[in-house]
Amino acid sequence: MRIKNKVALVTGGGSGIGEAICERFAEEGATVIVSDINLDSAKSLANKITSKGFNAKAILQDVTIESRWIEVVSEIIEQYGQLDVLVNNAGIGILEPFEDVSLENWHKTLEVNMDSVFLGTREAIKVMKSNKQASIINISSVAAMIGISINAAYTASKGGVRTFTKSAALHCAESNYNIRVNSLHPGYIETPMVRKGVASQKFMPPEELKAVMLATIPTGVMGKPIDVANAALYLASDESAYMTGSELVIDGGFTAR
Repeated sequence: MRIKNKVALVTGGGSGIGEAICERFAEEGATVIVSDINLDSAKSLANKITSKGFNAKAILQDVTIESRWIEVVSEIIEQYGQLDVLVNNAGIGILEPFEDVSLENWHKTLEVNMDSVFLGTREAIKVMKSNKQASIINISSVAAMIGISINAAYTASKGGVRTFTKSAALHCAESNYNIRVNSLHPGYIETPMVRKGVASQKFMPPEELKAVMLATIPTGVMGKPIDVANAALYLASDESAYMTGSELVIDGGFTAR
């Protein structure tokens, strides 16, 4: 019960890393708001969590819409009276040769991966600043630290999340808000988004690309969503009370080279 009685909002919570975070948070005592643009996925997960005796609620949310962020946070405060943890997890990645990246896909990637993090963080701070303890966790990527030639828009967006997180953390600390803001940086994690990206890209046969990816990981295996969920749980809990503006990397040694 490491986050007992906390209310946590997880965007992109219906699948992959978000799904694992929702389940892990619920197991440790939180009431979890499963936010997703796919309401069926969110409902399915919320039902699974509640069937185990834990607390969860599904909501439909397009994280790129400012007005929806305001509505969602207001609804949480109205129903639960508090918001203790926000995980900005929703994201997309489009694998394209650099010369073929359209301005439309560039804008779409930054809108989902970075604009939404700004909107969520801003709205959460407004209601969290009177809390005794609160935590905002922004899911970035190892792509925020290194270049990836086949994913320029994704790396740009995740790099933005990395430094934005530090700015938000400084603002909260200097304002004497009890809000910690940290970023998580997963490497290659076995998720539906990664599997779909590998299968749909045009660079090389999927199995060949997967072999190339595995060769870059010193441990030789991709991570699991639960690996990221456990790190998020630490940042959500009061155990990480002295961490803000920090980067937590979960990548099997990928960035150690």
